[in-house]
Amino acid sequence: MASSKVSYYLGIDVGTGSARAALVNKDGTVLASASQDTKTWRDQTDHRIFEHICIAVREVISQSKVPPELVKGIGFDATCSLAVTSWEGEPITVTRGAQLGEPGERNIILWADHRAEKEAELINATGSPVLDYVGGTISLEMEIPKILWLKRFMVAKRFERCQFFDLPDFLTYRATDARTRSLCSLTCKCTYIPENGWDRAFMSQIGLDVLVQNEFIALGTDVLTAGKPVGGGLTMRAAEELGLEPGTPVGSGVIDAYAGWLGTIAARHEADGEVSPSVSLDESAHRLAAVAGTSTCHLVQSKEGVFVQGVWGPYKDAVFPSWWMNEGGQSSTGQLIDFVISTHSAHQELKNIAQNQNKNIHDALRETLEDIRLAEGAESWTEVIAHMHFYPDLHGNRSPIADSRMRGSIVGLTLDSSLHDLARKYALALEAIALQTRHIIDKLNAAGHSIRALYLSGSQAQNVALMRLLANTCNMPVVLPRSHSASVVLGAAMLGRFATIRDPADPATALWDIMQEMTPLAKVVHPVAGDKEKRLLEVKYRIFLESINLQKRWRDEIDAVLVN
Repeated sequence: MASSKVSYYLGIDVGTGSARAALVNKDGTVLASASQDTKTWRDQTDHRIFEHICIAVREVISQSKVPPELVKGIGFDATCSLAVTSWEGEPITVTRGAQLGEPGERNIILWADHRAEKEAELINATGSPVLDYVGGTISLEMEIPKILWLKRFMVAKRFERCQFFDLPDFLTYRATDARTRSLCSLTCKCTYIPENGWDRAFMSQIGLDVLVQNEFIALGTDVLTAGKPVGGGLTMRAAEELGLEPGTPVGSGVIDAYAGWLGTIAARHEADGEVSPSVSLDESAHRLAAVAGTSTCHLVQSKEGVFVQGVWGPYKDAVFPSWWMNEGGQSSTGQLIDFVISTHSAHQELKNIAQNQNKNIHDALRETLEDIRLAEGAESWTEVIAHMHFYPDLHGNRSPIADSRMRGSIVGLTLDSSLHDLARKYALALEAIALQTRHIIDKLNAAGHSIRALYLSGSQAQNVALMRLLANTCNMPVVLPRSHSASVVLGAAMLGRFATIRDPADPATALWDIMQEMTPLAKVVHPVAGDKEKRLLEVKYRIFLESINLQKRWRDEIDAVLVN
């Protein structure tokens, strides 16, 4: 039985396909965790996600044997999906058809839903100053294009009785009955400008006058920075569903990538038996967090707003009060690696080898590449694929080009379909991801940031070859948490702990201290490229940038024919 003198904090992460809960103590140790799959239709997810959360939380409490009264705070993070309810909190159907706007269980539009393409185009054509805060171009994955789509297709009377939440805020609403919104969600995904609030002229210009007329109550007017306590904590109903105590503090939530930033960026590392010293909040401005799974989000904080063309932000107060965040991203990274492997004709051969040797396919590919390198007398994998070039935007570019029409390309193909060819293309995909990461970092630094280290979390952090390539290509250390998969839910738990502090004298310092105390030690991958590999990577980076311009020019030339 846990000691009654110890406090615990609950982090809840709601991803695209599952909800995860973890119980964490003050030093960041995860006592127990559980996940529950969430039901997903083609482009919506289930409003009953709160029921899935309840199942996961109850399992965590059961595993840990921690009495509910020792759970002192709860934090939520989630994907930036759009949740719609009536003013009374009843879920409203968001699926096209006669039931659109009626009560129903399918009330969340997943972040990846692309139905609002025309609405995004309309918004981007306005040239509104709000676009300056999203890198100049709003994404059709953000909430205002989706809301505009609902306005366009929903019966007016039904639309007027709706309220809209980014998913993290929907979860805190379900837990507390408070309509408070997080500045993370509103600034990053809803065109809210903290210094000015909602832009009335912009909303009227794009056709959302009804929201203006109702003083934006459907979008939210009571806003909080990350981790500030929401309402009166858990309601009696939510406490019963979760198996926790009523009134347990609930921290204002964040988008899942930002929770990954919280759970990673304050990490100290251990080398030669010594632990690096604690640093001030100011050091966070020199650390880029990459939350790398199916796609990758790149987050960096700054004391002043930095405007970067093609990169989302700057978002004021997204996490820390009076600090700004920029968010870059690669739409397809882990997904790209899987695609390169699974579509190759040698895929089955690779699987058989990995199974027979009792290893995963990435280890088998690394060993194959080492065999090739040794046979060719090459100093590095970069030399092995020196005359092959890959541009990786098979699913469009999120940043820093912000061009959804960008596509992938490859140069250096031969009549080879062997396992060796698959290994080369695997190395090429890793190299392309690293080169694009450098492109994002270079754009951020050129605009005014000063990034000196890359902090990785997510499933890709276990890819040793990719981590080495990132360090060598970006010429900076890559810092890896002990548990790559726990950073996001750990960040949510930090919000739960911060919510227990009422009116801290210095909120920013208080949250940073929590992050440093709860973030486990990390290991560091330093750049180790030799002179030849450094020179090769420089040339390949120039070719990478040239391929972008070449693709755009070719596209323009073809479009000029097609439109005439």
